[in-house]
Amino acid sequence: MTISICIVTLDAGKLLKKCLDSIPAALGNLSYEIIIVDNHSRDGTLKMLQEHYSHITLIQNRVNKGYTRPMNQALSQAKGAYLLQLNPDTELSPGSIKSLYEYLQGNPDVGICEPRIIGDDGHFQRSTRRGIATPWATITYFLGLSTFFPNNPDMTQYRLEHLDEYALSEVDGVSGTCMLFRRAVLNDIGYLDERYFAYQEDSDYCLRAKEKGWKIVYNPVVTISHSRGHGGSGTQPMRSIFEWHRSYYYFYYKHLAADYPLVFNWTYTVMMAGKLILTELKHVIRR
Repeated sequence: MTISICIVTLDAGKLLKKCLDSIPAALGNLSYEIIIVDNHSRDGTLKMLQEHYSHITLIQNRVNKGYTRPMNQALSQAKGAYLLQLNPDTELSPGSIKSLYEYLQGNPDVGICEPRIIGDDGHFQRSTRRGIATPWATITYFLGLSTFFPNNPDMTQYRLEHLDEYALSEVDGVSGTCMLFRRAVLNDIGYLDERYFAYQEDSDYCLRAKEKGWKIVYNPVVTISHSRGHGGSGTQPMRSIFEWHRSYYYFYYKHLAADYPLVFNWTYTVMMAGKLILTELKHVIRR
């Protein structure tokens, strides 16, 4: 088995079907398996999978377990020499995963790679590639300074807007939207950290891989599409907002807090809590 494709889904049946239909052309003649973990979908996803994709491995959870734990469920069942974390709301382009695989084959020091990802509007999704979420990188991102000063590396340390989206780049992290990595990486660092319910588990995984000497590469020779806001986090927005903020908080205290004085850590915590409250209130008002 060359590649194991691991997907976590929740109420994203229509987009998942498009994703699954795009897989054969994306891999060409590579051998592969598909493992899907469903977080108790109620939109007909299970019926669709059972009727049209009986060849996949399907794991059914009785409750929504988020993203990280179900992805580990899939990875633990995978047999491939390479592992692909793939969102159900993606659509792969022909030859895309085969090209990423061939790149990894030719670059043994690269452990993880990710393609260029565009949204429904055709624009590049800037969260595809990332720097480390230091306090300064996070603050400039939250305040929108990286958008106002996209060519200033001091202001774009998180989403790396200053880099050409068409340039192959070694980075600190990539999104789990379409992340291809070697089994050797999994053997080196283990599974995703399940203390992240969802969000930032991909940045955490990449940072752990880098600490073991693996390179993380954004490879725009391949472009795929990604439709955000459908299924998954879109079905439970209040919970998603909370977990999004909590993930940044946990990432900071796991990897960065020891480098800063206690008073700064408390200030940063208060800032994150304030932003969480404001974002939740904003969502309630919009509803």
